Amino acid sequence: MFRGKYLDGLRQAHAQGRLRCFGKLTPLADAAVFHAFLRPLFAKDWVVYAKRPFGGPAQVLKYLARYTHRVALSNHRLVKLEDGRVTFRYKDYADEHKSKTMTLDACEFLRRFVTHVLPLGFTKIRHYGLLANRFRAARLATARRLLLVSVAPTMTASVGEPPTLEPPTLPERCCPACGSRRLECRALPRLAANTS
Repeated sequence: MFRGKYLDGLRQAHAQGRLRCFGKLTPLADAAVFHAFLRPLFAKDWVVYAKRPFGGPAQVLKYLARYTHRVALSNHRLVKLEDGRVTFRYKDYADEHKSKTMTLDACEFLRRFVTHVLPLGFTKIRHYGLLANRFRAARLATARRLLLVSVAPTMTASVGEPPTLEPPTLPERCCPACGSRRLECRALPRLAANTS
């Protein structure tokens, strides 16, 4: 079904002049040539690769953290340091993903390692939306106002004690428009009237 709808969409776009062909594809501008090009695609199997969904936000964060917060070489891959030479494990993707070891001079090892450190001024993780740097303070203040939250929870700890989370002091919930403490949804009575 996806294949049929996709190819039909291409055919309609071509007929309406919304699909343009340039360079090597210029001959496809002719309707007969374009239809001849599409014809064998209807008989071809289209296999859509779709991964199973993540189990929840915690798994998504765990997956992303492997790429955003890892170092170039984790400690468990270091085998030994002897006579100014470092031995470490690596996976050789060119040789059927076999696990191998490599020994390098310590200076060469450090040179290779440092090539994975971002230069000063480069950012590894950039925030978008509410947390984008440019308007973060204003947008977070707006979000807190709309959620009726005055102060975010703060972490407190004395020396030698584990940190504790203090609950925020929330204002009494009230209508942002009129200030009334009684929140009402005036759309419900009308909805009930329409259904009866």
